[in-house]
Amino acid sequence: MKISFLLHNAYGIGGTITTTFNLAQALAERHDVEIVSVLRHRERPHFAPDPRVSLRPLVDLRHEKEHPLHLRPARVFPRTEYRYQQYSELTDQRIGECLAAIDADAVIGTRPGLNVHLALQAPEHVARIGQEHLTLDNHPPGLRTVLRRAYRGLDVLTTVTEADAAAYRRKMRLPGVRVEALPNSVPDPVLPPADGTAKVVVAAGRLVPVKRYDLLIEAFTLVAAERPDWQLRIYGKGEEHDRLRQLIQRLGLSDNVFLMGAAAPMEAEWVKGSIGAAASNFEPFGMTIVEAMRCGLPVVSTDCPHGPGEIIDDGADGRLVPVGDRDAMGAALLDLVRDDEARRSMGRTAIRNARRFAPAPVVAHAERLIEAATAARASGTRAAAPARGGMQQALVSRTFGARDVARVVAGNALRTVRRGQR
Repeated sequence: MKISFLLHNAYGIGGTITTTFNLAQALAERHDVEIVSVLRHRERPHFAPDPRVSLRPLVDLRHEKEHPLHLRPARVFPRTEYRYQQYSELTDQRIGECLAAIDADAVIGTRPGLNVHLALQAPEHVARIGQEHLTLDNHPPGLRTVLRRAYRGLDVLTTVTEADAAAYRRKMRLPGVRVEALPNSVPDPVLPPADGTAKVVVAAGRLVPVKRYDLLIEAFTLVAAERPDWQLRIYGKGEEHDRLRQLIQRLGLSDNVFLMGAAAPMEAEWVKGSIGAAASNFEPFGMTIVEAMRCGLPVVSTDCPHGPGEIIDDGADGRLVPVGDRDAMGAALLDLVRDDEARRSMGRTAIRNARRFAPAPVVAHAERLIEAATAARASGTRAAAPARGGMQQALVSRTFGARDVARVVAGNALRTVRRGQR
């Protein structure tokens, strides 16, 4: 079976990119797998793909940033989507052409705007699987309206938590679309796990406001005051870097808190620590939490929607604290810093409990979903096959406006011609 992933930018850094590469690599054990990156901005991706996984970009920003069509706004990619400003008529065109000519049995979209392209433009024979890496409640109302209409053209919609899957079933009402939780997987570690003796707390992720590294740094003042020989190492890059550096200096933590820059893969850095930390206001899943646990670290995390609470067993393999509570975060970290035996015991439990996020069980679930969707497409038994002709034009008109109908219909015509030429 051939499986294609449609990804925003495989050359960047982020949780969706990491989990896409992980799942693609695992599926490549038994399938022909490719990653289609809509955008490309550098020569090589930060995460080297498995040699068995092919990677192809659609728009190379190094040469096409000033392309006339790239200077015009997108019409198919929904304007209420977070990444809308990075999309254009050129990306609309390239995505449409890619889907029209795709030879995959199944295509997996990895963000809402790409799922919309997939639902409206994929050929009839292709199984359409949309992934949601954010939560439904995190989407603005206008985007939820677009998705409620467009997602009816999907075969499967996956979320990263059970709570979010339940929200989609309850609020979106997508007839004929199978909605299931498919957690992100983390590769089996290749290094020995942390032994809990290092006096290091490790955090990782993009340096952006929602991750609340400022709160984590402030919480660490409680640890540094009592145990000045402990360190907090923060891995990642992003817009908050300079502000966080200034905060570290202002709090007098320059000997305790370090901005380490980006590291990929992170496994070698996790095992140098004894405690993982995450202070986000919002975390749809919590990829770094699982990574840390698989490397033997108990994790102290805010109990934000939805991921941490489905990953961490509070008191057994980590700690959950209220969102935005600096003192609770600091106290939970300090409890583990003080208690060597509890820290090591929770680390061992973390390894055991996090095995459910290993590639084998996650990939087996993904394969079942893909195979069911492709079988239904092949047999023509899908309950809610997307409308064609006038009915599809009506759907697109309601979703995007009449001015955009011609573009999608032209894409359908091109697909029909190409299928006739095969």
